[in-house]
Amino acid sequence: MRQLFVLAALLLSNLSFAAEPLTIDVHRDANCGCCKAWISHLQDNGFTVNDHVEADMSAVKQRLGVPPRLASCHTGVINGQFVEGHVPAADILKLRQQPDLMGAAVPGMPAGSPGMEYGNVRDAYQVIGLDRQGAERVINQYSAN
Repeated sequence: MRQLFVLAALLLSNLSFAAEPLTIDVHRDANCGCCKAWISHLQDNGFTVNDHVEADMSAVKQRLGVPPRLASCHTGVINGQFVEGHVPAADILKLRQQPDLMGAAVPGMPAGSPGMEYGNVRDAYQVIGLDRQGAERVINQYSAN
């Protein structure tokens, strides 16, 4: 009977964790339309977004440890990890399972990435993770059309 109780408790705790809302802070420039489109992508995928309009995005990136080579137009923060650029929501979920990473980035602004869906063009791009020693690794990659 005790085992059944423990199993039920574990199941309920896992369900409550799964139902826990995903909250991300997004820092962006006031005049950026693709940043707003990326925020919509996150919201459509179950994220609650705290939107922060910033006067100095370079200072935000520097404070969070985003290297210039991984930079894009906006920067998110979830569970202490940065999310730089047009990272798909599914890859943010993968990032949360990799606490050894400082963050993940989609450098630049590749066509077809979330928030950059204009027309039928889709560039190939990678989602790059950055560990605490500064080493990069590919978390995911997307093909061009």
